[in-house]
Amino acid sequence: MQQEEKPSIGLRYATGGLRKSKEPSLDDYPTPPWATRALLEKVLMFSPGMDTYTCWEPACNRGVMSKVLEGYFREVWSSDVEDYGYPKANTYDFLSDRVDYVKPDWVITNPPFQLAEAFIGKATNIAKKGVAMLVRTQFLEGKGRYERLFAVNPPSAVAQFSERVPMFQGRLDGKGSTATAYCWLVWDNRFIDSPYAFNMRTSVMSWIPPCRKQLERPGDYDILDVLPF
Repeated sequence: MQQEEKPSIGLRYATGGLRKSKEPSLDDYPTPPWATRALLEKVLMFSPGMDTYTCWEPACNRGVMSKVLEGYFREVWSSDVEDYGYPKANTYDFLSDRVDYVKPDWVITNPPFQLAEAFIGKATNIAKKGVAMLVRTQFLEGKGRYERLFAVNPPSAVAQFSERVPMFQGRLDGKGSTATAYCWLVWDNRFIDSPYAFNMRTSVMSWIPPCRKQLERPGDYDILDVLPF
């Protein structure tokens, strides 16, 4: 069987075989597909021409989020610093290697918690249309983070999940629960360019309504069965 080609994004990629060493700084928590669909259908639903845009998922893990994004964008570029076996992904360090010349329309990902600030900084410098980051709601707290990030580059929207988004290490689980709250942070460049833009130092706070049952699809929790752990 012919191996499927990986999408090219004009980057210099690290080479090597499947690496399964899980460094402490890496997070291996696949995003439930419905949580990604919630961003696209409940938060970015006002985005015209989304199916003509490119999107980069730079912490793609086993490709769970990438597979969802592929249903909405013209082209999705997938990469991760660790090779988790997703055949469309390139092994690439989003933070360490220079990517200033790469200009996707959107950068969307669930970044490692400890590296989320750095991911946001890099993503907002290269994305032409916007950036969306799935983070713990706890990420909104902290004087240092406020001074380094939110005071100088606040998101245009904070979309808080009204229901919990269960995430588990190395697996998807449609029946699990969690005590951790999550939200999507969105930097939408259209607001900056719009003549009707409001004070960009102010973020719009919204709530994603209960939508898990509406946005779940058959096979969502079987998506990792074909990939190695």
